[in-house]
Amino acid sequence: MNTSTLHMTHAAPAASDRLPLKQKIGFGLGSILDMWGHWLYASLAFQVFNIFLGVAPGLISTVQAIKIVIDAGSDALFGWLSDNTRTRYGRRRPFILVGGVLAGIGLPLMFAVGRGWTDMQYFWFMLVSMIIYVPVMSCFNMPWVSLGAEMTPDYHERTSVMAVRNAIQKAPELAMFFAAQFTTLSWFHDANGKPDILRGAQVYTAILGAIMVAVSIAIFLLTRERYYEKLVARTQTHIPLADTLWRTLRCKPFRTVLTMSLAYSIGTAMVGALGYYATVYYVCKGDIVLATQWNTAMGLAGMAFGFAGIPFFSWIARRWGKRTGLACVLVLAIGAFIGDWWLYDPERPYLQLFACGFVAFTGAGFWTLYAATIGDVVDYDESQTGQRREGSFSACQSWISKVGIALGVGASGWILQFTGFDAAKEGAQSPEAIFWIRILLSGIPVIGLVLALIAILRFPLTEARMLEIRGKLEATRGKV
Repeated sequence: MNTSTLHMTHAAPAASDRLPLKQKIGFGLGSILDMWGHWLYASLAFQVFNIFLGVAPGLISTVQAIKIVIDAGSDALFGWLSDNTRTRYGRRRPFILVGGVLAGIGLPLMFAVGRGWTDMQYFWFMLVSMIIYVPVMSCFNMPWVSLGAEMTPDYHERTSVMAVRNAIQKAPELAMFFAAQFTTLSWFHDANGKPDILRGAQVYTAILGAIMVAVSIAIFLLTRERYYEKLVARTQTHIPLADTLWRTLRCKPFRTVLTMSLAYSIGTAMVGALGYYATVYYVCKGDIVLATQWNTAMGLAGMAFGFAGIPFFSWIARRWGKRTGLACVLVLAIGAFIGDWWLYDPERPYLQLFACGFVAFTGAGFWTLYAATIGDVVDYDESQTGQRREGSFSACQSWISKVGIALGVGASGWILQFTGFDAAKEGAQSPEAIFWIRILLSGIPVIGLVLALIAILRFPLTEARMLEIRGKLEATRGKV
């Protein structure tokens, strides 16, 4: 590579490629709906339905798995619809507005259950409510994710967009960590002085749902669709629904980055519930009120470490490229999960802050850089097909990734049962159960992370390659 190429590789984004901060913030606000609409229910489900209402954990994780499979299909539909929609407000923003408002209204209804139902009655309520709510979230999420891949044509500005998004995301992440403690506040104690976790969850989700409605309106007003206005509305033809999956999967760089995401997601999702149970029953020896307080503190630590991870890994990506940045993320994440064996310690409970913090540090880097690669993949695909298909790629990666996560989440409850955990024991669990919770919490994610590392080292879209692709595209269809 000659000197001029090296200079181009590390050049700052051109002024025309940079986005106003208000647009980056507007897009980043969508992370509030993304986090709460997709993951808040999952974070509270075991506490509300298993610990408080006594539903078998296997039934809860089965519903979660079915939910993600339905999510994958509805994502494909709304990704395709937004690719082909033409309105005066763009092809993404109308879906973002409608889906976001309905998602906020629907969130508290997910916990609108009675007391004293049978396990199967709770199961069917959870399942039916999922079938209704999942397409609503897809209506918001697929157009929003697609919008992120088309806001700028610049290799590094795409990382900046995702960095702002992930920085904003720390606030809704903190709200998720606080959720468990909120449900045990004294306001919700029953006549016997015990926490009414169900009522606490109902109040909390009503508050967050109202915020989601307001945020969806703000996103609609603050964001713009650069590629739609300058390219798609004038030249692009209809995209068949079948292309959402099959033609998209024929894109080799996309298959590589998708494999990385799949391995990362499955490995971490399979132990999604174990960290909470390790805190409650190992570190805090069954004291759920104390455990939720530590959970909130861990959320604060995660937010702080996550904030630090965003500029750190963004700097690595700017200096050495996104592929190197992602490889660095995965190596450090492997070390973080191995460290959980020592960082969950009843003698030194404060070490949990580092357990959560190290995972959040690497997680922030992973999702920032992973999301930034999707725009590069779409550019590569446009160079091969002549079409901008952000919705198809967003939907396809969601389709495949969420099916993979469904396997991990679906296994999580059964993994918990495998450990010998017994919800009927309000205090300490057996030493065997504690051992398996700890060893699986550390060991399972490492396998997925190693596979993800192998995949990203094969990713071909380096910065130099993307500069070449952009030059060819602009020579063919002009600048956007």
